[in-house]
Amino acid sequence: MITWVESTRGSQWNDRSTQVRRLRQPSTRKANITLTGRSLQVLRGFGGCFNEIGWLPMQSLDSESREEIMRTLFSPDECNFVYNRAPIGANDFAAGWYSYDEVPGDFELEHFSVGHDDSCIIPYIRNAQRYQPDLTLHVSPWSPPTWMKYPAVYNYGRIAMEPENLASYALYFVRYVEEYAKRGIRVSQVFPQNEVWSDAKYPSCTWKSEDLRIFIRDYLGPVFEQAGLLQGTNPIVNEAFGEGSVVEIWLGTLNGPRDAAFVSLYGIDVENYNRYVDNILFDDKARQYISGVGYQWEGQHCVSRTKKDWPELEIIQTESECGTGDNSWEYAEYIFHLINKYFTEGATAYTYWNMVLGGTESTWGWRQNSLYTVDEAAHTFRRNPEYYVLKHYSHFIKPGARLLEVQGRCSSQASAYENPDGSVVVVAQNALEREMQFSFDTSAFGHNAHDGTKSNYVATLKPRSFNSFLIANASDGR
Repeated sequence: MITWVESTRGSQWNDRSTQVRRLRQPSTRKANITLTGRSLQVLRGFGGCFNEIGWLPMQSLDSESREEIMRTLFSPDECNFVYNRAPIGANDFAAGWYSYDEVPGDFELEHFSVGHDDSCIIPYIRNAQRYQPDLTLHVSPWSPPTWMKYPAVYNYGRIAMEPENLASYALYFVRYVEEYAKRGIRVSQVFPQNEVWSDAKYPSCTWKSEDLRIFIRDYLGPVFEQAGLLQGTNPIVNEAFGEGSVVEIWLGTLNGPRDAAFVSLYGIDVENYNRYVDNILFDDKARQYISGVGYQWEGQHCVSRTKKDWPELEIIQTESECGTGDNSWEYAEYIFHLINKYFTEGATAYTYWNMVLGGTESTWGWRQNSLYTVDEAAHTFRRNPEYYVLKHYSHFIKPGARLLEVQGRCSSQASAYENPDGSVVVVAQNALEREMQFSFDTSAFGHNAHDGTKSNYVATLKPRSFNSFLIANASDGR
């Protein structure tokens, strides 16, 4: 049995299952993609980031509309967002700046509190948990408390490298994980910083490679170990989620390094991947605490190199690129490409950025795309093109699925996966301005006719369309 769902600019999520042909006879024409039979990395799944100015606009909707958004994002029968992200303190899509301790010099964190999150982020997550009880989070700060930075501001600047400050900041992460656990929210991975190269007007903090190496090696890692988070022996976390609940430290989130970029008419900004990433990973004492690497934005160009050099390290995509607020079909096509690129180069998860926005602009004046847009004045909402892009992947590809190696002339427009139940998923784009006949050969996964000849599936893809094919029970040869 095969299911085919198609989305075009003018009409989304159409069932075209009856229009797929299966060719049992040998064909002289090669398939657009052929599954080789080789299975690759296991995928954690898909998700988005819980941002304050995503939750707040939803409060202008009636309960039925609000529930529709949450259900379609998180229900296993819909987008199935199971692997999500949350900020540690304010990010650039918070309603305003805050941290969990703004008392200067409070190195013992006596004034630490996540109480601010009880009004927005935590209700947002708890509503998602109704559909995903086992929802887990990867988290990162956009900025430390201002008094831990130089200069002491939430935007721009860098971490102050005094030992007392770094020890306190490491404890800050532990306290966050424990306080969220008390609220029934499980943190799986902690990243020391969002976008280590971002020196921006919104909450941000730059980190030199050497500073990040020292912080992970001498402070964050040992403090997590002392708290029992790395070993799964932390009493607070285990009381909430059971014995052996581990919280990992990951390197990132890395929005680079980029090899070279034009910064003016005659200027080129040159960075060095190995000098930043390998400086940290070649330090065995730092490396022992690092379970994986998270990339976003310009970091997309580093995924294949990290996968090749450090195959034992898991890699995830930590933030989808956000666009400019026009929510266009053209940008949705770019996001389709990004998901394909990250997975085929070795990532195990894809995290969207703004699931919901009221309008398109952030607190700090940055216009961005979203899956849903809420019109707070009209008390209505709409789905945007990128919603369908994510759903074409996440609805069909289940957590625990494996990426499958494919060959053929459409490998840059299509990818394939095997779900834990043995079903096979092919997700394909037709980027052309004309119809395209698309064929895929899944015989390597038991899709042979009874006489042993190969069988190709053939469909005519509409111009500039997104398509998902689900072949149920692939291993039984039906």
